[in-house]
Amino acid sequence: MLTTEETIKGLFARLTGDDKHLAAATSTLDVLWVLYDRVLNVSPENIDDPGRDRFYLSKGHGPMAYYTMLAAKGFIEPETLDTWRTFGSPLGMHPDRNLAPGVEISAGSLGHGLPLGVGTALALRAQGHYDARVFVLLGDGEFDEGSNHETMAIAGRLGLDRLTAIVIDNKTASLGWPGGIAARFAGEDWRASTVNGRDHDALYEALTREPDGRPQVVVAEILPFAEGGAA
Repeated sequence: MLTTEETIKGLFARLTGDDKHLAAATSTLDVLWVLYDRVLNVSPENIDDPGRDRFYLSKGHGPMAYYTMLAAKGFIEPETLDTWRTFGSPLGMHPDRNLAPGVEISAGSLGHGLPLGVGTALALRAQGHYDARVFVLLGDGEFDEGSNHETMAIAGRLGLDRLTAIVIDNKTASLGWPGGIAARFAGEDWRASTVNGRDHDALYEALTREPDGRPQVVVAEILPFAEGGAA
């Protein structure tokens, strides 16, 4: 019987031909697995339930790991992965919610995911779906986009405690930030933590904290190869 690790590796290996974004994809693989295997209340059976959790991939470049997880969890057939990068495939170079089952937002233009997550969290609150959570996965380079800073301010001010931003920090941001990414959220309006982005138990603990009236950000650090990590 195949292990989970062997299954994921085999599925991921079907998605070839986009070496440019390979590091961007592999840097998200552990976070995606923890989310879909242990955290998210979403499945092919409840994908139309308005009270389900939402996952938004704002880091839409190189979505191979995302497609791998959707196949592993039954949203798409594994054979569909073989159509990647072919004409007419539902699996685009950027995810398209109108084509790929399980994809919640069309992504690729950086800086859009967190604003969409805030809007969704507000809508769920207004509709009375108080248990539904919204998780948004971003790249560290996205914080060069001003839209994220405006969104961070309003989310904290409104106390959207069912919103979680997950930032993959693989040190690719052109501007950076003194004290690290979590420092951008520092203050009373957000709860911030930084974990090893390859440590599944640490990720799970950070992503499942009880709400305390504030949105939260989990910075998942991905160590470079020289330090024993992956790209």
